[in-house]
Amino acid sequence: MQLGDPQAASALDQAASVFVGLRPRLFGIAYRMLGSATEAEDIVQEAWVRWQTTDRTAVKDPSAFLATTTTRLAINVAQSARSRRETYVGPWLPEPVDTNTDLEAGAVRGEALELAVLLLLERLSPTERAAYVLRESFDYPYGQIAAVLQLSEANTRQLVSRARKHIAAQRRRPVSSAAHRRLLEAFLAAARMGDVAALEELFASDVVSYSDGGGAVRGAARILVIGRTRVAKVVAAFAPRFWPGAAIEWVEANGRPGVLVSHGGTVVALLTISASAQGIDQIMWVMNPAKLSHWPPSN
Repeated sequence: MQLGDPQAASALDQAASVFVGLRPRLFGIAYRMLGSATEAEDIVQEAWVRWQTTDRTAVKDPSAFLATTTTRLAINVAQSARSRRETYVGPWLPEPVDTNTDLEAGAVRGEALELAVLLLLERLSPTERAAYVLRESFDYPYGQIAAVLQLSEANTRQLVSRARKHIAAQRRRPVSSAAHRRLLEAFLAAARMGDVAALEELFASDVVSYSDGGGAVRGAARILVIGRTRVAKVVAAFAPRFWPGAAIEWVEANGRPGVLVSHGGTVVALLTISASAQGIDQIMWVMNPAKLSHWPPSN
């Protein structure tokens, strides 16, 4: 582009306008595939660079072009992330996003957004994950997904079906948001009191507690804690060191109620759960400071 070329400047402005309109969807695709807002932002930026430098006059459908670019970039990152997860210190949890204010993450449909679902998606292959996200969260036609993944439509349908079966087999039917909040309130009260009996009453028999500190937080357990009695005892033992002086703020994390915990004006944890008719089956403590940097501290 020549300096001062009004025609080229106008074309770039138009390209930027198109990109801004599609950005929420692009971020939503990348975030659901990776469980990381930071990595999703990087991918969206790379998609913008590619959009700027491509011959846009040859692009018949900008939305399809950018969705394809974003998905393929996310698949590449997901493939490399698998090896990084293997060396991650302690349990890994997705990076939570504030869906009360961050409309990009929740764009279009809320499917494949809850932390518990993102955790299950992590166990799929990157291509299965992409097919599932494009279909379930963004309702792309199978033919378009096949084009994005460079597969046959029949293979694409198989990928989506396999991913659906995996998610359904690994996850109980979740409770409503209102019931989720009531259970989280009850858990919070019992946890702060260190009340083992009250905690056990809230839990499913196979409850799992995840503490993601990424090796940077001393109080975060480096192994999964599993089972009603064991989890209740660990949570109760944790109480005297963690809750005194803590500031609590209710937030919406990934479409579900969550609790932001701060000490001395610094966010130290985002706490949320997954629950079914059997009770709380997962407790998720996101404590890695790198995953909390976008959350402002409680007042």
